[in-house]
Amino acid sequence: MTTLEGFKPFNFSEGVPYVSITNNGMTFNKSVVMKLDYPEQVVLLIDNETRRIAIQVCSPDTPNAASFYKEKKNNVISVRWNGRDLLNTIQAMMGWDLSKGGFRIEGTLLKADHAMLFDLNAATELN
Repeated sequence: MTTLEGFKPFNFSEGVPYVSITNNGMTFNKSVVMKLDYPEQVVLLIDNETRRIAIQVCSPDTPNAASFYKEKKNNVISVRWNGRDLLNTIQAMMGWDLSKGGFRIEGTLLKADHAMLFDLNAATELN
C-alpha cells in the first residue's frame, strides 16, 4: 500500500458542464459528455414546476430514450438536439424568446443517478 493509493488524477480538460439553449438547438458541452462517461442513450426529464431539466443515462430500450453521444470524425465532443418541439417546450416553460438570444445553464452531476441536472432558473444570457 502506498500513500497515494486510492487517489485518481484530476482531468483539467473536462471543464464545467453546461447546456446552451438557442434558437438553433440545445447543445451539451464536452464536460457533460465526459462526466456522464460518453453515453450513447439518455432520457430527458423535465420538471415544469421547478423549471429544471435533467438528462439520465439509459439503455436503448428505455421508454423515450434519445440518442446522445456518437463519436465524430472531427473529434468534437458535444451533443446538439435541435428538435423544434423541444425548443418550444423550453421557451414556453421559461417565457423565453429564443429568437432574441440564447441562454447557458451550468449542470450538476448526480453521480449516483448517472444524470446531469440543469436548473433553468439559474440561466445566464448568451452575448
